[in-house]
Formats: sequence, C-alpha cells, structure tokens
Amino acid sequence: MDKRRKKTKATARGAASLSADHPLKIGEAARLLEVKPYVLRFWETEFPLLRPNHTASKHRLYTVKDIEVLGLIKRLLYEERFTIDGARRRLRELGYGKRSGAEKRQAETGERGASDHASVPGGSRIQLAEIRRELESIYSLLKN
Repeated sequence: MDKRRKKTKATARGAASLSADHPLKIGEAARLLEVKPYVLRFWETEFPLLRPNHTASKHRLYTVKDIEVLGLIKRLLYEERFTIDGARRRLRELGYGKRSGAEKRQAETGERGASDHASVPGGSRIQLAEIRRELESIYSLLKN
C-alpha cells in the first residue's frame, strides 16, 4: 500500500509542477503519464515530432506541449489500439509532425488548400474521402 501512496504522491507532484516555465525530467514525465521512462525514449525514436530539450548534462526536459503529445500517443497506442505506423499517420492527420513543402507554404501565406482538412469534422472527412474516390474514378475514365 505504501508503494501506491508514493506513486499517487509522485504523480500529483508531477502534475502540479507541470507549467510552461518548469519542464519535467523524463522520470517525472513518465510518472505523470504512468509509463516507464524507457517507453518515452522509445517513442522519441518512433515519432519524429517528439524532440524534448536537453540540459547540458543530457537530461531530457519535457514541455507542456511534449506532455500533451505524449498523452495523445499513449491514448492512440494503448486505448485506441493503433499500431506505431497508424499512430504516426493519425498524428499527421491531426496536424502534428512534419509538414510537406506545400503545407508549409500554405501555412505561411494563410491559404487553405485541398490537403488542409485538419478542421473538418470526422463525418465530413469521410464524405470528402468518398467524393475524392469518385472524382478519381471519373478522372481515370476520362483519361482513358
């Protein structure tokens, strides 16, 4: 029972100290997310958008944004049962991760293109995908 109390206390301390001006070390972040530190290190190798800052002594420091992304990754992998590749794709769909050159230009100029659908609701996204498939089949018919 003492271990349980200690874990709860550590998790509460990690949550209380999570602020923009006080990043968390890997152990604190791991306790907050209820995973082992090696899991966070592994996720850094699998998800390029995870790049925590490091101290001069090479300790990882996780910001509030890093913790939010890690929480999302944890939910995708553990609760929604995504594969690593599936979670990577889902994060890109949600607007996380690296952008293509066209997406960067659109973001800089404020233009919205056909590939910019991060704000489209889920049901509409499915309808758009169906319309796109139909248009592609019509295009291939016309092309031949």
